[in-house]
Amino acid sequence: MDSRKLLRSALIIVLAGAAISGTADNASQQYAEQALTRALATFTVARTLNGVISVAQGTEVAVEPGGVGVILTPGQVLDPVNDLIERFSSVMLVAASSLGLQLVLLKITSSWVVTALLISVLAVWLGTVWLPRLQGNKYGALALRFSIMLVFIRFAIPVVIICTNFLFSTFLQTDQESATAALEGTSARIEEINVQFEGETGAENGSENVDTASRMKRTAQGWLASVSDWFGSISVGTRIEQLKASAAEATNHVIDLIVIFVLQTILFPLGFLWIFVEVLKAAATRSISALSVGS
Repeated sequence: MDSRKLLRSALIIVLAGAAISGTADNASQQYAEQALTRALATFTVARTLNGVISVAQGTEVAVEPGGVGVILTPGQVLDPVNDLIERFSSVMLVAASSLGLQLVLLKITSSWVVTALLISVLAVWLGTVWLPRLQGNKYGALALRFSIMLVFIRFAIPVVIICTNFLFSTFLQTDQESATAALEGTSARIEEINVQFEGETGAENGSENVDTASRMKRTAQGWLASVSDWFGSISVGTRIEQLKASAAEATNHVIDLIVIFVLQTILFPLGFLWIFVEVLKAAATRSISALSVGS
């Protein structure tokens, strides 16, 4: 018995079984939904950080070191990272859209209509393997080409999603989770510094409305306020440095996440799709050559 016929028959049966069982479809749908959930969660973190930075940029702090009044906007040091966050949000929208598109295409290609068409042409392909009169028939070659096309339509999305998830979970998932958690921590730190700045601003505004009872009391309060301003100016400088450090840290993590999601949602899927196409082209070429020889 021809081992090549047995091998082709086994391949056809495996393809038919995979199409009917939907095992690959269920696994790929689960992976795609998990990836979409991660992308949306990261997008939410990015938008939260963007909002916190916007509040920081609008906060003004008045200090009077040496009696000279100065109004500072310490949050402006975050302007470059805020621009990067906004661009990162756009990247995350594209990534989430890509994953959503994969889910929609998966639902279409795993429908019973596509599966029924695939089973039909696979049956014809199996006939061309075992029935000599079909091997030289032009309809047999046409059925083979149609089978290859339907195999691509039916299994391209599951194969791309499963292979992409394998690479992501093996090499990128830990980095993605740590970078997202770091951005959440950065957002919390910047928000804490915002609260401190706002508290100082509120205290300064409130001191202007205090009704003093005597000139001596006002003088003493003025002296204490001067000393407080000196220490306040030092505190503001420290917090500005903290904001700069948070901005640098956030920049590194944002760039890491951009690379990870571009790989996961664009480059990896396109790469695996190209490989799948090339494998099917090679299989189609060999199978059509075998039909020609058999005829």
